[in-house]
Amino acid sequence: MKKVLKSFFLIINYKTLVVTALSVISTYVCYRLGLTAKFPDMLVGVAIVFPVVFSIGSAYNRRETALQRFSDFKGHAIAMYYASRDWPTDKNNDLPNRVRSLVNEMIILMRTMFTSRQKAEWQQNEKKIYGYFSKLSHLTMEFRQYGVQAGEISRVNQYVSKMIIAFDNLRIIHDYRTPITLRAYSKVFIYVFPVIYGPYFASTFNDFSASLEYVMPVLYSFILVSLDNIQDHLEHPFDEVGEDDIRIDENEIIAHME
Repeated sequence: MKKVLKSFFLIINYKTLVVTALSVISTYVCYRLGLTAKFPDMLVGVAIVFPVVFSIGSAYNRRETALQRFSDFKGHAIAMYYASRDWPTDKNNDLPNRVRSLVNEMIILMRTMFTSRQKAEWQQNEKKIYGYFSKLSHLTMEFRQYGVQAGEISRVNQYVSKMIIAFDNLRIIHDYRTPITLRAYSKVFIYVFPVIYGPYFASTFNDFSASLEYVMPVLYSFILVSLDNIQDHLEHPFDEVGEDDIRIDENEIIAHME
């Protein structure tokens, strides 16, 4: 139960409180001024809930794709380490340690890149990580000195290639989000709707017992803003803020390189 409450309060923030307060104030003012109207409930689902749910679904799919690509990167990095450890006939070399060190530095740099929002810093780090890929590529050429066959060296080069592809897919997911115009549209209506629906909430006052008149504006505000907060958490799966975010941990990967 404690964990459920902790997760729930992650989607409750200052925006929830502000919109709820504005909704209650709007409802109170409309009731006092006699401004009432019977707006259709269907408008909420068509204009707000459907676009928000669509955005949440798109953001979730991006997160799932990012998990798959990170798994590809991790798997090929570990496979390259095993190749450097097991394939050379001459075991008197430091290839495994060098591969492990390069992968460790790459994972640390990737975590810095994907949690950062500064483009200038991103461009600098992107050059660094491709420098690490270059070092890995050069390292594969040293395998021949320790008895690794040409066909096996070609396979190791494919590991490096697939790591680059996996990283680039992660970069694209980081840079390109769900439709910006749809998100802007949803946010505007989510924050405006509870306020402009004040006349509708005021018209329902006689349908509720005393002290329960403001239940509807509060519920509408909490539900809509919470959906928007869920979408925001899923939209950036690398920022390590929400519980559904992707955790890039170099220790988890290096632990498999023994």
